[in-house]
Amino acid sequence: MTNFAARRFVAPFLLSLAACSSAAQAATYTMFKDPNCGCCDHWADHVREDLATDVAVNQSSDMATVKDERGVPAQLRSCHTMIVDGYVIEGHVPAADIARLLAERLEGVRGLAVPGMPIGSPGMEMGDRTQPYQVIAFGEAGLSVFASYE
Repeated sequence: MTNFAARRFVAPFLLSLAACSSAAQAATYTMFKDPNCGCCDHWADHVREDLATDVAVNQSSDMATVKDERGVPAQLRSCHTMIVDGYVIEGHVPAADIARLLAERLEGVRGLAVPGMPIGSPGMEMGDRTQPYQVIAFGEAGLSVFASYE
């Protein structure tokens, strides 16, 4: 690849990466969690570090109501719920997927969810143990796989 061709590829890539990072940093991140859950704090640290942002934490002993009020489908629920720039982030969604959602602004998507608490997802690290899991987009457009992890 010539130097000119490399610049034609690399420059747009770097610009799109910067746009994703800017969108992710500009948003307000508010997480709702049960006061007794430690994995939620680990996940919030992951978001803070990977997206270089602040995360406000609201303690709630009634997480079912938090999820009901935000339209999280029962089959997609996990331990914590975050609101970011109008989107709902449910469970252990990787920060990169949140940044992608904020950059792409997909029509008909209310949020992203990682159902349950899969081992190896952000905040659920247990050494080198992992479980495959999917990040599910949900909203008026229905449910669809946003990302898969092995």
